[in-house]
Amino acid sequence: MKPISPTDTVVAVRDQVSCTLQDEAVVLHLGKGVYFGLNPVGATVWNALQEPKTVEQLVRIVTSEYQVQAGECERDVLELLARLQEAGLVEVVAGKAGL
Repeated sequence: MKPISPTDTVVAVRDQVSCTLQDEAVVLHLGKGVYFGLNPVGATVWNALQEPKTVEQLVRIVTSEYQVQAGECERDVLELLARLQEAGLVEVVAGKAGL
C-alpha cells in the first residue's frame, strides 16, 4: 500500500456503514467485519469522506472547525487516513481529482 500524500484524493469505501453517536462516529466494514470508532475530530474527517476529498481539503475542514495548526492537523489527518486505509475503509486516488 502506498503512503497517502497531501495531494491524494480519498473517499470512504462503499462496503461500509457508519453512524454518528453524539459527536463521535462508528464505522463497520461489511465485508471484513472491521469496526472502527472515531472521536469528534475523526468523525469530522469521516463525514467529509462520504464524498471524495483531497487531504488538503480535509485539513482545511478540520482547521476551520477546531483550533489546530495546519501542519499538526495534516500530520494527524494523514495518520488517521493511513489507519483507515489499513482497515480497508477508504480508497485513495493519487493526485488531485479536480475537486
